[in-house]
Amino acid sequence: MSEIDGGKAGRAGDDASVGGEGYGDGEGYGKREAYGNGGDGTGGGEPGAGPGGPAGPAPAWERRFRAPRISLPGWAEDAPDRALYVSNVTGTFELYAWDRRTGGIRQVTDRPNGTTDGALTPDGEWVWWFCDTDGDEFGVWRRQPFAGAAPGQDRAAAGLPAAYSAGLALGRDGTAVVGRSTEETGTTIHLVRPGGEPSEIYRHRESAGVGDLSHDGKLLAIEHTEHGDAMHAALRVLRLGGSSGADPTVAELDDTKGGREELGLEVLGFAPVAGDARLLVGHQRRGRWEPMIWDPETGRARELELDLPGDVSAEWYPDGSALLVLHTYQARSELWRYGLEGPGSGALTRVETPPGTISGATARPDGTVEFHWSSGAEPPRVRSAAGAVVLQPPGQAAPRSVPVEDAWVDGPGGRIHALVQRPAGEGPFPCLFDVHGGPTWQDSDAFAAGPAAWVDHGVAVVRVNYRGSTGYGREWTDALKHRVGLIELEDIAAVREWAVASGLADPERLIVGGGSWGGYLALLALGTQPDAWALGLSAVPVADYVTAYEDEMEALKAMDRTLMGGSPEDVPERYAASSPLTYVDRVRAPVFVSAGVNDPRCPIRQVENYVGRLAERGHPHEVYRYDAGHGSLVVEERIKQLRLELDFVRRHLLPDLAPQPSRPDPEPGPGDRSRRDRGR
Repeated sequence: MSEIDGGKAGRAGDDASVGGEGYGDGEGYGKREAYGNGGDGTGGGEPGAGPGGPAGPAPAWERRFRAPRISLPGWAEDAPDRALYVSNVTGTFELYAWDRRTGGIRQVTDRPNGTTDGALTPDGEWVWWFCDTDGDEFGVWRRQPFAGAAPGQDRAAAGLPAAYSAGLALGRDGTAVVGRSTEETGTTIHLVRPGGEPSEIYRHRESAGVGDLSHDGKLLAIEHTEHGDAMHAALRVLRLGGSSGADPTVAELDDTKGGREELGLEVLGFAPVAGDARLLVGHQRRGRWEPMIWDPETGRARELELDLPGDVSAEWYPDGSALLVLHTYQARSELWRYGLEGPGSGALTRVETPPGTISGATARPDGTVEFHWSSGAEPPRVRSAAGAVVLQPPGQAAPRSVPVEDAWVDGPGGRIHALVQRPAGEGPFPCLFDVHGGPTWQDSDAFAAGPAAWVDHGVAVVRVNYRGSTGYGREWTDALKHRVGLIELEDIAAVREWAVASGLADPERLIVGGGSWGGYLALLALGTQPDAWALGLSAVPVADYVTAYEDEMEALKAMDRTLMGGSPEDVPERYAASSPLTYVDRVRAPVFVSAGVNDPRCPIRQVENYVGRLAERGHPHEVYRYDAGHGSLVVEERIKQLRLELDFVRRHLLPDLAPQPSRPDPEPGPGDRSRRDRGR
């Protein structure tokens, strides 16, 4: 059953897809958004010396990374005791099959650079997983039996060559719908019948992705951006198996009105009931994300009145009688049940969850709700709304961190929400502005090993949900146009001024850092605000925007055209104004850059152009290149990268940087009933 996610990450789109869920720390730098590309929210974990880690005692910050983590298990719709999840228990994030009836767990994949995109067929008999090369995200789907004895390499959809994934949907009769994206063809979607050759059913130069198959496998919903706005998709429903030559289109839903209005749609899933063609759809018609129910065969739509502020997403309960609603507001989330039938129709009922962030949730056939939860202080767990831990991976649990504090700061575009974690003692502290990726993403009150490590070393951490972030309404997200990068930095500057004026941050010891889009903003800040920052840390960044556009995956080119209002040939002045390379000669602070040599989102050539210019100037900098893609799924590699950053800061800014004496764990906050389960 497809679970609702705590963010807008791309996903593989099947009944038990686990690739797009934000179940980890955000240390994987997975967000430069692209349609249908899953695996972008994986995070690292850490407890003492867990599997794959060194023996003997280790500092708390390393133990947080090594702690065993699991994603929310996705389950097969017609075999709910068969589940699939992602875990790092071996030291690398891989897929695991879990038989809930017997308790048996089997590792499905075993690759040097990890695997996170997978799906179960509705009958639970097969596991599909996406196989790329060393994190380059360009690959093919493979499959193996759920009960297979060892990791397998069976090629699925054998007639399709390698490509970037644009989604996957699996039907009850063995049918597969495979989305692909390449520079040569744009987006193509293929129908693969059991024993047959793949047949192309959709093609367009602009970005698109597989949404969902109806319960009977006759209808396919796709998201597309044929109108040219990659940030606001339209929907099309196709009928599969119709007569040859007939138009397969059943219905269209386009809130952009051909690209004239900035209103997006997303597929949340067909009704999980035989004979029911209703489609759950996310829309932005009232200035935020919220669900509606649309019947593509009749054209009738039911917009749901949910009296909740902030963004709202949903999934079906398995019998179709209600929706499980995920409500996100001011960097926290909660769950509700919304009745669709009978006396409780239209009623919202709270599903009890602790304060914090829910990165995924699902309703089981018996009506119970399971969810993946964490907070800034508490490490993640997969829990039941009844209070039990659903599945506990082996190994020592992660040490807790400090709670998140909220700051609201007046900025040029409105009130800015920032999340603060402060070390022990009195300020002002050295302060890291840890900038999130995306750009259409948000920092939330969720556990993150990276920020916690800096707090352990006496550094305050500030995370800013700048304009362009999700969770604060459509206008806030869509403000990020044409002056790309510069808009976000205006908000970060406003929060930086507040941090200094409030006594939190020492103005002489300010660090700007981040990964992916956050790494891009860090480099741009160092060049456009050179007097503000004492040091910069940039992981997998956009560093030379024009070269990045030339080399990146096709879906990201479409996103950049939307953000900039055209290609580098169309609006060269905008790309120049938003490129860190333009300002590289103004950089004064020491710079540490890390980059994956196989990264398709922020490719290595443009990073080399930037660091080459630093080298020509003789400017203090270091660059670390590693053999993976847009971040790493290997726990020890993540620890190595953070250790390099800590050492760089120690040598160039904070010579006394060291872990502070351990403090006893604080008592759990209100509603946190599970701390007693941490060591199990």
